[in-house]
Amino acid sequence: MGTTYHVTVIAADLPADLPKQIQAVLDRVNSLMSTYSPDSQLSQLNDLQVGKSMVLAPELMEVLAISQGIYRDSEGAFEPTVGTLVELWGFGAAESRSLIPNESLITEAKSRIGFDKLILEGLKAHKTADIRIDLSAVAKGYAVDLVSELLISHRLSNFLVEVGGEMRLSGTKDNGKSWRIGIEKPTTGPRAIRIGVDVTDAAVATSGDYRNYFERDGVRYSHTIDPQTGYPVTHKLASVTVIADNCARADALATAFMVMGTERALALAEKLQLPVYLLVKQGDGFEARHSTYFEPYLNSSPSS
Repeated sequence: MGTTYHVTVIAADLPADLPKQIQAVLDRVNSLMSTYSPDSQLSQLNDLQVGKSMVLAPELMEVLAISQGIYRDSEGAFEPTVGTLVELWGFGAAESRSLIPNESLITEAKSRIGFDKLILEGLKAHKTADIRIDLSAVAKGYAVDLVSELLISHRLSNFLVEVGGEMRLSGTKDNGKSWRIGIEKPTTGPRAIRIGVDVTDAAVATSGDYRNYFERDGVRYSHTIDPQTGYPVTHKLASVTVIADNCARADALATAFMVMGTERALALAEKLQLPVYLLVKQGDGFEARHSTYFEPYLNSSPSS
């Protein structure tokens, strides 16, 4: 997945081959959902002719179903087919940002996105248009969930699993206290923590626009692309942290909220009853906003 992972388990005894089992889970996700490997099942789906169907592995189908649900909940803000626009703006694998794309190129790229053009039935996926799917905004979270379920299957209940910054926490640390995580200040300089919160038996995902952007003629272009406009978002939302039951959902929702902007994100968080913490650009600093469901976590933070 082009990133790192970290697993901490608090237990008296561990299976000797647990690291190998964890690696096998991550390799499985990568083999199914990588956009870099032409042999991955996702790449095969992307290469599938329009009007054709193919049977998918249960794991890939599960991630597509999760994505479909959040695509609908967010009214298209979470859009796994937005990769065409991401590449056009120079934020893809090639990262070529020499020119700002013109309106005609953006319009043409928009005609080739739309997750509603993928029909899911059982384990079968059917393409009704020439779309290409990128699951990078949900696959890391899903990998966290699979590794967590592996640990649970070994009756391990105190752990932290993190893949590419997305994490799931269970039980307590070795001192019997809840796991404590830091939410970063959305700045481009050295990493610094805005607040720390106690989390247990939940997943946490953060999305932000503060480390992947470019500037041209005094204008800042974020890597977060609004699929409805075809342009990078221009709102002042800089960072979103989501706490949810599973990490795949938290991962995808954090991306959706970054596209939606502050007010729409908070409205959907309230509707879905989710703990969500937002940092919004305000002059030279940031204003913290949060859903009502995040308030219990603020009580655990002396610096909130």
